[in-house]
Amino acid sequence: MRFVSRIIGCVMCFSASQVLAESSQNEHSTRLLWGDTHLHTSYSFDAYLFQNRTTDPDTAYRYAKGLPVAHPFHKSRVQRNRPLDFLVVSDHAELTAIPMRLAAGDADVLATEFGRYALPMMQQGKSAEVFSRLVNSAATGDDSMVDELQSESIRRSPWSTTAAVADQHNQPGVFTALIGWEWSALPNGANLHRIVFMDGDQNTASQFLPFSSIDSVNPEDLWTWLDQIQPTVGAEFVSIPHNMNLSKGRTFEMSQFDGSPITADYARQRSRWETVAEVTQTKGDSETHPLLSPNDEFADFETYEVLIGGLDSEANIDLSGNYARGGLLNGLEVAHQLNVNPFAFGMIGATDSHTALSSSEENNFHGKQATDSTPERKLIPRNGRRGWDMSASGIAAVWAKDNTREAIVAAFKSKEVYATTGSRIGLRVFAGWDFTEDDVAAVDYVARGYARGVPMGGSLSSEGSLTPVLMIDAQRDPESGGLDRIQVVKGFINEQGEAEERIYDIDGGSLRARHADGTFEALPSTVDTSTATYDRNQGSDQLKALWIDQDYEPGQRAFYYVRVLEVPTPRHSLYDAVALQIESPDEYPESIQERAYSSPIWVTP
Repeated sequence: MRFVSRIIGCVMCFSASQVLAESSQNEHSTRLLWGDTHLHTSYSFDAYLFQNRTTDPDTAYRYAKGLPVAHPFHKSRVQRNRPLDFLVVSDHAELTAIPMRLAAGDADVLATEFGRYALPMMQQGKSAEVFSRLVNSAATGDDSMVDELQSESIRRSPWSTTAAVADQHNQPGVFTALIGWEWSALPNGANLHRIVFMDGDQNTASQFLPFSSIDSVNPEDLWTWLDQIQPTVGAEFVSIPHNMNLSKGRTFEMSQFDGSPITADYARQRSRWETVAEVTQTKGDSETHPLLSPNDEFADFETYEVLIGGLDSEANIDLSGNYARGGLLNGLEVAHQLNVNPFAFGMIGATDSHTALSSSEENNFHGKQATDSTPERKLIPRNGRRGWDMSASGIAAVWAKDNTREAIVAAFKSKEVYATTGSRIGLRVFAGWDFTEDDVAAVDYVARGYARGVPMGGSLSSEGSLTPVLMIDAQRDPESGGLDRIQVVKGFINEQGEAEERIYDIDGGSLRARHADGTFEALPSTVDTSTATYDRNQGSDQLKALWIDQDYEPGQRAFYYVRVLEVPTPRHSLYDAVALQIESPDEYPESIQERAYSSPIWVTP
């Protein structure tokens, strides 16, 4: 049984103006980089079948760099508000570029059973039926039709092109193009997809073909393949689960894939490769669920529960396996028994766009599929959902030593990364045992954080009767809303040996009123629903705090992560409604509270 409570801790807050980045003289000097690790182009079979016929990997990188490109559906010029620092083009490893090659008359593909079935269907305008058959094939394990497409001769060409284009766009120190793919397993309709990428180049990529769900739908087989390939090619790899919310409780389930109990070997292998999880994207937010966290007033955020392909869900899903907070709590319980944590992951956001356009900005959101790209088309239901059901999310924030493949992958390995739902909230978190007011207010607080503590993603070993202390610095995105509050989410093992969560409201500005239970009163929304505008002066530019966990019991196994909320701003559906001059339907919120999730810091006995 899980216990949930809400409580306010010991807080000392500051309105300092120190910047997030430390002096370049610090040996730990890092840069804050913004990127997307999950993006599909016309090379992905589903993207192509849903009318993305033109935006290829080259287009994806040009758009990410801030250049104008032509939209794949309506052909209008589109451009990011701000360029990214890095990008992973992560086309599906399954059937990469196959529909595109069919349409182009590729003889090798036309000669396969799939080619003979799919081309006439596509020519008759039945691409959606082709997609549904492939999804059901993946879900049931019946891959007989696609077995022929696994040959080296068919798969090598698109993979080589993907790697070559990444190398062409990679500019060390300026922009990083990472080589990767998506492993898209869907056993019995459970989304177990992973993004895999590496710090290697085209020459590295030439030594293997991406592991796909046609090879195996068992994630343990993916990790074993990574165990084998990494020393062979000499690159570092990262595997990232995403859309845990659609996994039927299986992403962080308390058993191995075959249902057997989790072992220490399983936990070590998983934690070696899955150092990060994608907690927010277009198909919903996967931080937590209101049924998991009933005392968390911000738990019901961009909740999306429509399964891929409309496949039916089982009635009894363990939601803890579907959400990041549940997974982190499950990890504590496993570590309590085995002394090794299989779910000690950091958190990032990504888009999962299938347009090759990495768009996560509410006022510049181009939908998930090419066909969901205009305000009018977002209102058309497809497979029981509309474009407005999607979330304009998210983005990955990385504290890296440099903007290079090696440095970014190293940051993912160390988990010094965090997620936002689309805005660029600046966030630093350190935990230690003896931080003071003077430390958090100091100009060199970052150097002090590294010297006497650990950053987000790190781990502290409990020391006697000392109590964990967090230093937190959050800064608003100058192009989004002001900051509403800083919260700390704590998970810990209680006296009964069970995982429990608590949420602490830390800082909401010096003049912010609190309720009797210590939580902050809500700031009134300033969103004007007739114009899709808001008061940019509401909220704080910076919130900076020192927090001491007064509830900590010596020797307690725990984790802490920071959630930063913005004030309400217009949701992309409201921008669309105003553009169309219609009333926004009641089932869609007119505003959104963008947020950031830090990677946790763990305390271990």
